[in-house]
Amino acid sequence: MVVGYKTYIGLLGDLIAGKEVVSSGMTQEAKRAGFAIKAAEEGRQVSLISSGDPGIYGMAGLVLELLGGEEKDKIRIEIIPGIIAATSCASLLGAPLMHDFAVISLSDILTDLKLIKRRIVKAASGDFVIVFYNPQSKSRTRPLKAAWKILMKYKSPNTPVGMVRNAARKNQEVKITTLKDMLTEKKIDMVTTIIVGNSRTFTKRQYMITPRGYNSKVAQWD
Repeated sequence: MVVGYKTYIGLLGDLIAGKEVVSSGMTQEAKRAGFAIKAAEEGRQVSLISSGDPGIYGMAGLVLELLGGEEKDKIRIEIIPGIIAATSCASLLGAPLMHDFAVISLSDILTDLKLIKRRIVKAASGDFVIVFYNPQSKSRTRPLKAAWKILMKYKSPNTPVGMVRNAARKNQEVKITTLKDMLTEKKIDMVTTIIVGNSRTFTKRQYMITPRGYNSKVAQWD
């Protein structure tokens, strides 16, 4: 049995041929996890689908939270790691994550905006490269604007910013801009990942690069 968010189920294509499929919409994560646990208790082999990595903003934590004491002994759980948006988008932009970075979701549905803003302040003041997930939707634009205002206080307006929509999917879009021009991009939505560089990040040709420091350590050959 395959259980998952309907959009992610649709991406699986022929991989789920011949399988029983149970899908549902956004905000029904707990219901899907509970259904998967019950099916596994009944002896079914269940794949609960997440995007990226199930242990990073995914379903693994929710399943483990919902498991009761007796269920832990009945069900064998395997958490399979995946490629997250931060790394898949970074590979399309060049090498922006070559030094310390933070990943922050701008969705304030489950996390209070005050806490999100505090985390952005810490990451920006610490000169981290910052990866933003869930930057905005049609009805939720305030968090991204708040994040931009904070970044402008701590980072140069010319800091490189990479934007990727639909990474590794149909209609993929990749763009590199600057912090000062970040909000002028019209195509920022829930399938967009934004990577904001640190003070040393630069662009070269079509690439966004954050140096790790290896180049300064290169041995000098006679």
